[in-house]
Amino acid sequence: MTIATDIATPPVLNLIDRENDQSYQMAKAAAIAADDRKGENIVLLAIGEVSSLAEYFVIATGFSKAQVRAIANTAEEEIEIEFGRKPKNIAGEQDGSWILLDYGDLIVHAMMAQEREYYDLEAFWGHAPKLEVVLPDAEVKNVVVTAI
Repeated sequence: MTIATDIATPPVLNLIDRENDQSYQMAKAAAIAADDRKGENIVLLAIGEVSSLAEYFVIATGFSKAQVRAIANTAEEEIEIEFGRKPKNIAGEQDGSWILLDYGDLIVHAMMAQEREYYDLEAFWGHAPKLEVVLPDAEVKNVVVTAI
């Protein structure tokens, strides 16, 4: 499992503010679900700091349409089990190269590598802080939490 490590933006945010934030907890659950399905380059962006579109984006890469579907399905299941929430909208299930789960406050993007590279959401939303993703069974990865 890899998590984006090219974080090169200024100061550190205080995670304590996010501990009681259900949207953030859902985003972490989606990131962990993506990792469970061997998603790569998992990124959690605090979109709400720069846009009213949502509070958080989770972006994960899969290397086959089946894996992209598995990432999206597992994230959807985990969020429903843990938080009792279902997506307001799901896009891309039929094609499977980019599946988007829209919860209003959280948007999960499970994408094939080609789509991820072409659309480059991290660059488009590059002014949004990238947040740490700590996996339950792993040592701390990317202990950097950055702000714009």
